[in-house]
Amino acid sequence: MHRRNLVTAAVLLPAVLAASPASAQSNTTKVLVGASPGGGTDILARALSKTLTQSLGQEFIVENKPGAAGNIAAYETARAKPDGSTLLLAYTSHAINATLYPNLNFDPVKDFTPICGVARSPAFLLVSPKLNVKTLDEFLARARSKPESLNLALGGLGTASHLAGAILQQRAGIKLVGVPYKGASPAIVDVVAGHVDATIAAVAGASQQVRDGMLVAIGVTSEQRLAAFPDVPTIAETFPGYESSAWFGLFGPAGMDSSVVEKLSNAVLAALNSDELKHSFKMSSMISMAMKPKAFGDYVSAEIVKWGDVVKSAGIKPA
Repeated sequence: MHRRNLVTAAVLLPAVLAASPASAQSNTTKVLVGASPGGGTDILARALSKTLTQSLGQEFIVENKPGAAGNIAAYETARAKPDGSTLLLAYTSHAINATLYPNLNFDPVKDFTPICGVARSPAFLLVSPKLNVKTLDEFLARARSKPESLNLALGGLGTASHLAGAILQQRAGIKLVGVPYKGASPAIVDVVAGHVDATIAAVAGASQQVRDGMLVAIGVTSEQRLAAFPDVPTIAETFPGYESSAWFGLFGPAGMDSSVVEKLSNAVLAALNSDELKHSFKMSSMISMAMKPKAFGDYVSAEIVKWGDVVKSAGIKPA
């Protein structure tokens, strides 16, 4: 090759690589999830990533970074370049952790760019059939007649379900004995077996046991009754204003370009209207949030205040 051609190739090569589909930096986006594979957050992240890959023509790959209630994934996202190549599908713990962990090595607001609120996930208040309780009123009467005689399986300290139980106890004036578990699944197993009296768990993770009669759903934490379970009353029907659904949302590192944020947000909003995600939400009783960046950012800030008050008043500490 002549020297002039060598020089031309050297000048053009970087531009060619940057535009190439094989360029991992420009055409691959990591979606970090602070939870283990197979759980509700992971399943949602993979469904969303698949839809975004199809609509945006670049690959979105889920990477699981479980541990510390989502803080490991959040910290990695906060440290990443704000070029859209690293995103975080966070959940309610992102807001809870702002108070639960006083020495976080990142700021849950300042170190992130809100992109889109994705979904809410209501939970059931579940009791073992062996408890012989069919309604929330019966459960509360039992708890009030014998304080600390009933126990509540906690699918993780400081989780949305844990705090949902704390709010219920405050509103109802009851005291339940918390039994911590490493995840919702083992907590549900012990309630089914009758080893523990009750638990609060995501509808998606307990719906089949409820249908099979292995668990009794005496309340749901959403504002309205669920179409799939119209006979299960909301806890708000007993305690007006009660609402404690978990939420999921997409963030990037702080400092992202507004045009990139808008592109991603619009793609997520379109994905939420796709038949695939609508079907997925229906099957799991999730509720679409569809919040644009500013609205989602404001929502998260309000959630930090809301859950901070609960953590402080209930005296909840991390494990």
